[in-house]
Amino acid sequence: IGVGLVGFGLFFILFGVLLYFDSVLLAFGNILFLSGLVFIIGFKRTFTFFFQRPKLKGTSFFFGGLVIVLMKWPLLGMLLETYGFITLFRSFFPVAFGFLGWLPNIPVLSKLLQKVGESSSMV
Repeated sequence: IGVGLVGFGLFFILFGVLLYFDSVLLAFGNILFLSGLVFIIGFKRTFTFFFQRPKLKGTSFFFGGLVIVLMKWPLLGMLLETYGFITLFRSFFPVAFGFLGWLPNIPVLSKLLQKVGESSSMV
C-alpha cells in the first residue's frame, strides 16, 4: 500500500508540474507521498526522520513549501519543497545512484540495454 501511495504521489506531482504547476494535483501528490512514506516506515520513524536536529532546515523548507502549495502559490511552493527534499534526502542519493550503477548487471535489463544500443544509429 505504501509503495503504491508513494508512486501515485510522485505521479501526481509530476503530472501537476507538467500541467503548468496545477496546485490541486501538486497538493494531492504531496499528501499521497507523505501518507505512503508513513505506510512504508511507520508513523514514529517518519516523525523521527523529519524532526531530527540536523534535518530541521530541510523539514521546514519541505513542509513550508507544502503549505505554500496549499495556499495556491505552486511555483514558489515547489521550489521550496525541492530544496527541502534535496536537503532531507541528501544522504540517500549516493545509495540510489549506486543502485542505478548495478542495473546493467541484471540479466533482463542488460539484454534490453544491448538491443537499445544496437538499434540506435548515427544520422
